[in-house]
Amino acid sequence: MANPDLAEPDDLDALLAEVRDCRVCAADLPLGPRPVLRAAATARILLIGQAPGTKVHASGMPWTDASGDRLREWLDLESDRFYDETRVAIVPMGFCYPGVLPRGGDKPPRPECAPLWHGRVMAALPKVALTVVIGQYAQAWYLGDRKRRTLTDTVAAWRDYLPRFFAIPHPSWRTLGWQRRNPWFDAELLPELRRRVHTLLEAG
Repeated sequence: MANPDLAEPDDLDALLAEVRDCRVCAADLPLGPRPVLRAAATARILLIGQAPGTKVHASGMPWTDASGDRLREWLDLESDRFYDETRVAIVPMGFCYPGVLPRGGDKPPRPECAPLWHGRVMAALPKVALTVVIGQYAQAWYLGDRKRRTLTDTVAAWRDYLPRFFAIPHPSWRTLGWQRRNPWFDAELLPELRRRVHTLLEAG
């Protein structure tokens, strides 16, 4: 039997088509399956968030909501550069809208997505030089034991994950108060995040 670790990476276009046809957890999705992700084999930056909300489910484009506006502000990227999949890949932990919690707020990403798809997608993105792990679910999966006890502790330790990873919170409205309580985020983290993102985009 062939060693799977030595297998050639999937053709990315074929893999993305396979992902978008996925129906593994369709019975558990309140709005049905609509996997949302963007990627090209030339991408230098990878953004890994949580899962689509209802607006993203409706549009079929990632980050087309207020959180996306805030994320683009944090990255200092206009929409045309943010959505240039030849430079910026966008791969959430869960590809479909997972529904809402009883007390409000979206449910966590479906647990099927990451083990089923993420390894194959990452293998098909060989040029990625910086992966921005956005929120606790992406950080738990990609930082593993290096993740700190709380999200604040993890993000405060952002320098420890460089140069491969950059840890930031999810840019929801709940983060506004968090930003005010953690002024180092605006003063230290965001300037370095923007510098690294722009350096990679301008490098070609």
